Amino acid sequence: MAEAILAGGCFWCTEAVFGQLAGVSKVESGYIGGPGDNPTYKQVCSGTTMHAEAIRVTFDPAVISYADLLDVFFATHDPTQLNRQGGDIGTQYRSAVFVVDGNERGGIEAAITRAQAERSEPIVTTIEGPATWWPAEDYHQEYWDGEGQRNPYCLAVIPPKLAKLRKGFADRLKA
Repeated sequence: MAEAILAGGCFWCTEAVFGQLAGVSKVESGYIGGPGDNPTYKQVCSGTTMHAEAIRVTFDPAVISYADLLDVFFATHDPTQLNRQGGDIGTQYRSAVFVVDGNERGGIEAAITRAQAERSEPIVTTIEGPATWWPAEDYHQEYWDGEGQRNPYCLAVIPPKLAKLRKGFADRLKA
C-alpha cells in the first residue's frame, strides 16, 4: 500500500471523490502544512494556522497508480484558483500536493504539466512537504456518506465533482 496527500479545497469534497476509486482502501480527512501541532477544525478554518484541509489516500499501486490519482485530483477541483475553491477562501483551501517520502516530486510535476495542457489559466497548485499529518476530528471522517448527504453545501458542491469523476474516470471506479 502507498499514500498520497492532496489538498483541493474542502476535505469533505475531496474525500467523497477519492473514496469512489478502485484500489483506494482508505481516505482520511485531516490537516497538513502548518507549523503548529494538533490543529482543530475551528483553528484551521480561521485561516491563521497555515494548515490546509487535505486528505490522506491509502491506495494499492497495483490497482491504481499515483499518476492516476493525481489526474483525478486535477480533474475534480479547480487547480487554477489561488487559495480558494469556489466560495471557500483562504490558505486552508489551497490546491497542494504534499510529498510523502520524497520520491513523488517528478510525478507531481508531470501531472501538473498534463493538467496545464488542458487549461488556459495557469495551474497554481503547490508541491509541499514532507510535513506532519494531523487527522481531522472523527465527525469529519466519511462525512459525505453520513451527514454530508443532508448538508446543503455538500449537496451543491460534491455531486458535480462526482459527475466529473464518473465522466472522466469510469474505468477507475469501484464496482
